[in-house]
Amino acid sequence: MVSRYRGASRISSQTMPAETIVLGAGIIGVSTAIHLARRGRAVTLVDRRGAGEETSFGNAGLIQREGIVPYGFPQEIAQLFRYGLNNRIDMHYHARFLPKIAPFLARYWWHSNTPRHAVIAKAYAPLIENSVTEHKDLIEASGADALIGRTGWVEAFRSTAKRDAVLAEAEGLRRDYGIGHKALSADELRRTEPHLSRDFVGALQWTDPWTVKDPHALTLAYLHYFESLGGRFVHGDAKTLKQTGTGWQVQTVDGPVEAPEVVLALGPWADEITRPLGYRFLLGVKRGYHMHYAPAGNAVLNNWTMDVEKGFFLAPMNKGIRLTTGAEFADRDAPKSPVQLERAEKVARDIFPLAERLDAEPWMGARPVTPDMLPVIGKAPRHDGLWFAFGHAHHGLTLGPVTGRLIAEAMTGEKPFLDIAAWRPERFAI
Repeated sequence: MVSRYRGASRISSQTMPAETIVLGAGIIGVSTAIHLARRGRAVTLVDRRGAGEETSFGNAGLIQREGIVPYGFPQEIAQLFRYGLNNRIDMHYHARFLPKIAPFLARYWWHSNTPRHAVIAKAYAPLIENSVTEHKDLIEASGADALIGRTGWVEAFRSTAKRDAVLAEAEGLRRDYGIGHKALSADELRRTEPHLSRDFVGALQWTDPWTVKDPHALTLAYLHYFESLGGRFVHGDAKTLKQTGTGWQVQTVDGPVEAPEVVLALGPWADEITRPLGYRFLLGVKRGYHMHYAPAGNAVLNNWTMDVEKGFFLAPMNKGIRLTTGAEFADRDAPKSPVQLERAEKVARDIFPLAERLDAEPWMGARPVTPDMLPVIGKAPRHDGLWFAFGHAHHGLTLGPVTGRLIAEAMTGEKPFLDIAAWRPERFAI
């Protein structure tokens, strides 16, 4: 993370050496730090907050093995008009912010055109195809198996038209990429989820994804594994990063840390570092919200479940049933405006017996999004020792370990197990 950090007044003047600095202790940064430490690097992981306390904290808890096709920008005029009304759960925007992000939205819309979107999905697929296996490696190494479910997740449909359309898309993913799924009738859904209302005509169960009962706890488990490998985690300010005669230096509460190489895994804050270095990524932000609820009475939600037409998600996590919203286009640092959550809660209470809220206030986070929906993974083209790992949009949790492995392999001279050409920063005019 960037900005001021706790304990800044305690900075020492003694420079601490490292071989690699990783800036950002979300799931991407922690996974990268692990893979570098496994390869013998002396790694210092730096964040202004605790590990996994920003974007990685609040998500639906899915390792989305089925997520081959990244979330595109709507193309149909009628759909754009409906979103323009700004009264939905799955999308909300701050009108005053739209002029600022118009260039990003225009490129996002352009890349989401059906033929281009299909090409992007093919470039994205290798990352997604390795998401579960790469997490499995770290889950076993960190002893985090109790946090993981392996029964997939469910999309529930209110109309036969939507059901049939999504099932057809699922068949295409099965044919082209081997993604498993199962169609559920209304009766089968009721048997699977007896406490859901009867608003749904059926469902689709994705069988390949894994679920995470506490995403923050998973990031912490990975952090502890990193530390067991000899890695060091310290609080510091990414905005103090500067190039030196021998590499890179950043200020931390324990003093300046200097290393020949640094990885920027800063999510939606990445441009605060890349811009001063002369890189002009067209990086957008999608904000999102969540709230935990207690189930009413003896109600049980067995599966991670999405109300497809309404555009919200219910996830039975360790801290309660987590309700998550869609995307909000707003300034990253603007005050919270959880209108989507309020809209979703009203509908969610109609389909499942939710009791009281369990959080003092709604959680809000920001997802970093590139206009072509692909992450930025690779070496900076104009600076020695500078590496990028950000822009994972809705799939940061999903792609943390696979990204970490690819970056570590490239940095240590190994041949990356996947060709990273499609995700290199040079694809943009930076």
